[in-house]
Amino acid sequence: MSTKLISGDHALSEFAKWLQSRSFSRIDILVDSHTEQACLRLLKDQLGWEAMPIVIPAGEASKNLEGLHKVWMALLAGASDRNSLLINLGGGMITDLGGMAASTFKRGIPFVQIPTSLLGQVDAAIGHKTGIDVGGVKNSVGTFSAPEELVIDPVFLETLPHEEYRSGMAEVFKHSLVQDKELWFKLNDYRLGMACSSEIIQQAADVKVRIVEEDPREQGQRKLLNFGHSLGHAVESEALAQGATIRHGEAVAAGMMMEAWISHQKGMLALEEWEQIRNRLVKVYPQLPDTILNGDRCVAFLKNDKKNLGDSIRMVLLNHIGEGVIDQVVSNELSRKALDAYPDFYMKTTD
Repeated sequence: MSTKLISGDHALSEFAKWLQSRSFSRIDILVDSHTEQACLRLLKDQLGWEAMPIVIPAGEASKNLEGLHKVWMALLAGASDRNSLLINLGGGMITDLGGMAASTFKRGIPFVQIPTSLLGQVDAAIGHKTGIDVGGVKNSVGTFSAPEELVIDPVFLETLPHEEYRSGMAEVFKHSLVQDKELWFKLNDYRLGMACSSEIIQQAADVKVRIVEEDPREQGQRKLLNFGHSLGHAVESEALAQGATIRHGEAVAAGMMMEAWISHQKGMLALEEWEQIRNRLVKVYPQLPDTILNGDRCVAFLKNDKKNLGDSIRMVLLNHIGEGVIDQVVSNELSRKALDAYPDFYMKTTD
């Protein structure tokens, strides 16, 4: 599965040239209610034509069977065929949902991912994964399907509110922790409200591109990219069940802290490096409310994690900063202890 990557300050204009060279029977654009307002005009101006978008409500709650059905029905209403193109313009929710819709409609139609969030540009839109949440479990149903094009243009990051940019930074931190120690140290000076350089964004994206090219269907080292996502997804699923609002990056940041703590508890990660990770992340990410850290409920969600094998909970843990290790068995008891320990992380920070 190969995808052409168009990136840089002129990515949208390059994409417009590519589109003009093709002869799709129909072109649809999927957006959410936020990207319709903030990003759609930027794309239309480059493409030079108007199109009625398919619009779904913003937020993770739309990434489900109901949202998927709405996209399918819009494609049917537009008489889309197997030579139609779906452009997914938005953050990780839109690229996940739109990719899933395109990969299953008519048994698969071409699609293009244009991530507008930092999270999408360095992680969610890279790697040919699509998916929706089913039964309250994150990304429990999906496909591996490659887009025709992946278009990464930094102009969209200027539209992001600070909280969304910070959410995306969690994936930048994650990539550095599992495979790029140099990137971790480049992030030493990152502070709230800052925008990262295009060099750092590209370096973070390159980590995922490199891992995905080596393991496109997540049979081995691609699992590294799930660091922070086992407990992070469990907490996020519990928040969703309660109707609470937390951003994906906030949940992943909490998951990285807890899974780094587990790494230390299992004798893998040195105390100094654990404290360095904790101190960095607690300065950037707000503490999650205790109400969504229910040990029994979060562990129940954890047992449904797609990385598990049989009844065994498997996580990505750390040997060192920049060195993740896949398929590490973690007991229910230790998972609960990590959830219980999480509030203390915010009380023990040192400079």
